[in-house]
Amino acid sequence: MRLLLVEDEKKLAAFVKRGIEQECDCVVDAAYDGEAGLLYAQTYEYDTIILDLMLPRKDGLEVLRELRAHDIHSPVLLLTARDSVESKVQGLEIGADDYLTKPFDLRELVARIRALLRRRREEPSVILTADDLVLDPTARVVKRGKQELKLTAREFSLLEYLMRRKNRVMTRAQIIEYVWPGGFDGSSNIVDVYVNYLRAKIDQGNVRKLIQTVWGVGYVLRDGEGE
Repeated sequence: MRLLLVEDEKKLAAFVKRGIEQECDCVVDAAYDGEAGLLYAQTYEYDTIILDLMLPRKDGLEVLRELRAHDIHSPVLLLTARDSVESKVQGLEIGADDYLTKPFDLRELVARIRALLRRRREEPSVILTADDLVLDPTARVVKRGKQELKLTAREFSLLEYLMRRKNRVMTRAQIIEYVWPGGFDGSSNIVDVYVNYLRAKIDQGNVRKLIQTVWGVGYVLRDGEGE
């Protein structure tokens, strides 16, 4: 799992990040202002976003509005010192899923995050498609036309990442950050190796090549005619 924490108090952010990673067995990215948080959320797909309201450069409510306007539906838990009913109602109406006021107990924050994660797992899975390629994230089934494809866990993660961002060029660094968080540096050719594995299973023998190289940048999964 991957979570995003947007909190401008760096000591608090470090404490919360460490606690969540230990208790939830996940990776937590930290951003320290609203613009950075929004950029992270638009670049990666997060299982939950923990968002402070009083942020520099762009406040939390504005970040939340932009997330929902861009169809980013990751659960959002607001953290703030604002404890008025009006603030809570405003955040929830804009699109927040939960609200926790400062100061807070880390145990309660972790419990609320786990509840959001459970709720998300119980939601109906969205079937991903690109041309005649179909991926079911819950059943972990991939088909090209009528043929079911056998993928390794890492190949499945890479394909799901590309399909959720179809027609968008993703850099090697972005792919590594999501599929191998903390596992490889930017100079590794691991992305190229696994893209070749996927091509051998998905595109080989098909007229339409879905996974395309953008030279000097990265890869894109096209929903239609290939190169």
